[in-house]
Amino acid sequence: MTLDDALDACPIVAILRGVRPDEILDHAHALAEAGLRAIEIPLNSPDALVSVARLAEAFGGDCVCGAGTVLSVAEVEQVAAAGAKLVVSPNMSPAVIERSIALGMTPAPGVATATECFAAIDAGALHLKLFPAETYGPSHLRQLRAVLPADVAVLAVGGVGAAQMADWWAAGVRGFGIGSELYRPGQTPAETAEKARRAVAAANER
Repeated sequence: MTLDDALDACPIVAILRGVRPDEILDHAHALAEAGLRAIEIPLNSPDALVSVARLAEAFGGDCVCGAGTVLSVAEVEQVAAAGAKLVVSPNMSPAVIERSIALGMTPAPGVATATECFAAIDAGALHLKLFPAETYGPSHLRQLRAVLPADVAVLAVGGVGAAQMADWWAAGVRGFGIGSELYRPGQTPAETAEKARRAVAAANER
């Protein structure tokens, strides 16, 4: 499954910041049951590479499993070895993008300006993470979309939840990265399931 396939099925990438290896599979199951097909574990989570490996082994056939807050080529190689297929960064690093592609993974670099967007595209990225999306807003994306190639997808990440999705759809977003509105450390899988159902319902209202 590609990232585009996952976004076609459900336009949400779940960000499980702070999840532990002993609970990742239960929360991933709750997300998958709600219809999500892309899951990201930020590397500043406890034993993140262990969680990525467990996630990829159990859900790699049905979901795009990835790592977030990937900042260096060394980290790209580590998450590749753990089985990740998606590499998400808060910043735009051509070296991270290029190494991710070379290892058969999909990069989603963090961008804000037109300069960063086109530098990421020049490095090979076809999925851009507008971050922090809340800071820039849908009107910012609307202006970027006027000049970005049609085949480049933009995900809104950072402070975007169900209540804001309609404005982002109108601005040309391809999907959303959602963190705390889906998962907070310490919550139960049942809570994750309920939050996921609400997010999916909101995302489907276009």
